[in-house]
Amino acid sequence: MDSWLLQQEPTLRVVAFFSIFLLIAVWEWWRPRRVPRHPRMQRWPANLGLVLINTLLVRLLFPMAAVVWAAQVQQQGWGLLQMWSLPSLWALLLGVVLLDGVIYLQHVLVHALPLLWRLHQVHHADPDYDVTTGARFHPIEILLSMGIKFAAILCLAPPPAAVLLFEVILNGMAMFNHGNITLPLGLDRLLRWLVVTPDMHRVHHSTLPSEANSNFGFNLSLWDRLFGTYTAQPKRGHVAMEIGITTHQGPHTRSLLGMLRLPWQTAQDRYALTRRWSDPDA
Repeated sequence: MDSWLLQQEPTLRVVAFFSIFLLIAVWEWWRPRRVPRHPRMQRWPANLGLVLINTLLVRLLFPMAAVVWAAQVQQQGWGLLQMWSLPSLWALLLGVVLLDGVIYLQHVLVHALPLLWRLHQVHHADPDYDVTTGARFHPIEILLSMGIKFAAILCLAPPPAAVLLFEVILNGMAMFNHGNITLPLGLDRLLRWLVVTPDMHRVHHSTLPSEANSNFGFNLSLWDRLFGTYTAQPKRGHVAMEIGITTHQGPHTRSLLGMLRLPWQTAQDRYALTRRWSDPDA
């Protein structure tokens, strides 16, 4: 099974990405939650261009996929989960959950440290919120994230199948919960007891510091509830709330070069967790 996964990993990830992307894009056209501030053609080329750059960089600098790394860690007998004799299904589920917890903690970290927040601003500076926002990250942040993921796999030793499942779920959920899509309110309330919904994560992209520093989860919603970072709804409502970063609202937030240069611009001197307590509108 593991050898088959290692061979098919690129194909499975590509098929999953484009299938989910197309589904959410059509859903956004069919039932949008908000009226976009900018046409797609003003944002999508730059956002998707960043995705292409990040994909090429990861393949160049991390020629060993995370799934292959997980197989090597398992063969060496390293990591926490190798110390327990867990049935395969439990090891798979626990591996996915623990990796999701690592991503939650990483997300809090990039809001807490000034240098990392400068990189993470590229994600938050998107003036609209849709399926492409979920993959809009500065290349340096992507490379740091890969390093953290490899370190987490080394420490935890999840099964290779868990790593592949986690990556597919995380990419799919990032596109889903960044989607400008409408869900019935009852279904949203039900789903967010388990997973992060678009309405739940949209709060995190608010210009208000107290809201931008909540709802850090990308997949499982339990982490925000467990660590007290959960905010149910934006103060101004989902339609009226302002998206992005107040001091980064110009054309540079919609251009590829502007996004690559954004971390070194000084318009946003105060990083996210500082703004939570210093901004009177927080």
